[in-house]
Amino acid sequence: MLLTSVYVRVLAGHETTMALNILGHFSLRMQGSQACKRCSSSLSSFRDILRSELEGIRAAGTWKHERVITSPQAASIRVRERSGDVLNFCANNYLGLSSHPEVVAAAQDALSKYGAGLSSVRFICGTQDIHLELEEKIAKFHNREDAILYACCFDANTGLFEVALTSEDAVFSDQLNHASIIDGIRLCKAQKHRYKHGDMAELEALLKSSSARIKLIASDGAFSMDGSITPLPEMSLLAEKYGATIFLDECHTTGLLGKTGRQSL
Repeated sequence: MLLTSVYVRVLAGHETTMALNILGHFSLRMQGSQACKRCSSSLSSFRDILRSELEGIRAAGTWKHERVITSPQAASIRVRERSGDVLNFCANNYLGLSSHPEVVAAAQDALSKYGAGLSSVRFICGTQDIHLELEEKIAKFHNREDAILYACCFDANTGLFEVALTSEDAVFSDQLNHASIIDGIRLCKAQKHRYKHGDMAELEALLKSSSARIKLIASDGAFSMDGSITPLPEMSLLAEKYGATIFLDECHTTGLLGKTGRQSL
């Protein structure tokens, strides 16, 4: 079966339909030889499997459509096919910086000076002085030695565990951790343990029974779906007792928690 690089996202129905149509297009183009007919048959089977999966998603009530916003991101927004303003409780725009006039002006100045993109990854020829300047300021704000910028928070989490942990190590994950943490853990070869949400007694039992080289406790600082805060003081005591290291995802706490907005820490 011959496939090009077509990404299928089941969360957005129209994109999945588009991918199916693209597959059908390739199927039509590959008619004419016995080998291509076999490829066409494979693609047809693949399309049938995708349709079945999508029907299952619809039946389960988990089919999602994208909300198309026609205004700047804010607490009150405008969306396509709706008249008037709509209150927005979904965004992570806690500090209102997405459309803040100073942020917009700075972005416009940067576009004029640096252009709209680098057409490269960081380690080849994609690092500019403003990247290093921002990393330095972030590290200083959080009282850390250094910081690394990623394109998005999801990438940061999927980029950590596979690099840091081996099969000799173990990761202990809160069951309500963000999907990016879960996906990042799946990519690594470490022993994987999951404890009930915020249950320090179960976490201690798992830590106590582990003989791993590195014991990494992974948790959100604030859990965005229900608003609960990780019990960091108790977790820190367990980490010290059993020689573990704590990883906190502080996406939903930076600028909000603590006296200085420096998160759960």
